[in-house]
Amino acid sequence: MRAWICTLLLLALAGCREAPAPAKADPEPRIDGVVVIPPDSPKLRQIRAEEVRVERVPTDEFTAPAKLEFNPNRISRVVLPAPGRVAEVFVYFGDAVQRGDPLLSLESPEADLAAADYSRAELALTAARAELAKAQADYERVLDLFRGDAIAKKEVLAAETALSQAKAAVAQSETSRGQALARLELLGLKPGQPRPRITVRAPLSGKVTEFNVVAGEYRNDTSQPVMTIADLSTVWAAADVPETSIRLVQLDERFEVRLNAFPGEVFQSRVMRIADSVDPANRTLKVWAEMDNRSGRFRPEMFGTVRHVEAEREMPVVPSGAVVQMEGREAVFVEEAPGRFRAVQVRTGKRSGGRVPVIEGLTPGQRVVSDGAMLLRGY
Repeated sequence: MRAWICTLLLLALAGCREAPAPAKADPEPRIDGVVVIPPDSPKLRQIRAEEVRVERVPTDEFTAPAKLEFNPNRISRVVLPAPGRVAEVFVYFGDAVQRGDPLLSLESPEADLAAADYSRAELALTAARAELAKAQADYERVLDLFRGDAIAKKEVLAAETALSQAKAAVAQSETSRGQALARLELLGLKPGQPRPRITVRAPLSGKVTEFNVVAGEYRNDTSQPVMTIADLSTVWAAADVPETSIRLVQLDERFEVRLNAFPGEVFQSRVMRIADSVDPANRTLKVWAEMDNRSGRFRPEMFGTVRHVEAEREMPVVPSGAVVQMEGREAVFVEEAPGRFRAVQVRTGKRSGGRVPVIEGLTPGQRVVSDGAMLLRGY
C-alpha cells in the first residue's frame, strides 16, 4: 500500500515539473517569400500599396557643383586713359549706366599736350594747302609760257617738281592732323576746347559693381581700375564636371541649374565654354553655362548644382520607401491580394526626387507596398 502511494506522488511531481511547449516564432520572410496578415490585424491598417507606374527615367546623366559668375564677355574694368587729377565723378557704386554715359572727368597734362598737338597739326595743314595752291598756280602759269615758247622746258620740270612736293606736304600734314585728332578722341576730347578735360565714358551698359575713385585725387597708375561695370542681364554657372562625364558635355547643350538660394526651383542654361584641360587636383573639367538674368534674381558667387541628362527611357518606378534590404539584396513587397504580400527581389537604378527606377523584377500594373515595407520585413 505504501509503495503504491509513493508511486502516485512521484507521478504528480513529474506532471508539475513539465514545462509548457515554447511558442513557435513567426518565420522571417525570405526573397520570394509570402507574408499573410489577418484582416483584423492592426498592422494591416499601417500598410499602403500603390500601382507600379512607368516614367521616363534618365539613363545617362550627371550632377556637378556650380557657382555663378559674371559673364566674362559682359564686364569691363575701367582704367584712366592718362595720368591726371580726377575733377568730377558722375556715378557711384551700384548705379546703373548706359553705354557712352560719362563716368568721370580728368584734368591731365596729356590732354593739354594733345590739344596743342592738334592745333599745330591744323596750322601746318593750312600752310601746306596754301603752298599747294601756290604751286598749282605756278605750274599752270609756267605751262602756258612754255606752250608759247616763252620759256625752256626745264622751267616746266621745276614747276612740276614743286607741285609734287606741295602735294606730298599736304598728304603728310593731313596724316599728322588725323593722328592728332585720333589722340584727342581717344582721350574723349573735341578740337577747340579752351580747357580740355578728359571724359571717361561707360564702355557698356550695366551696373557699377566695383568702385575705387575719389574726386580730387591724382592718379599716376593708369593700370589700376577705378571702377568695374558689369552687364548682369546674363550670368554664367561655372560647373566642375567629373572627368567620367566629360563625354556628355558639348557646346550649346542645356543644363538644369538648381541654386541654394532658391530651393525647389529649376533654371535653364546653355553651355558656352568648356575648359581645355582637366584639373589635376580633383579630376574635373570646368564648364560654363549661360543663364538669362533679366529678372535680376541671380547674383555672382551664388552656389548650386547643374544637372545634364543625355538620354532617357521608360521604366517602372516605385517610391523610395518601397525598396528594402533583405538578406543583403534589394526587394519590394508585391500585394497579391488583400493582406497577402510577396517579397520580390529587384534591381534598381539611381534614386531621384523620392522615386526609384526598377531595372529588373517588376512589371507595370503590379501593386507594391509604398508605406509599411519595413513593417512587413520584420513581421
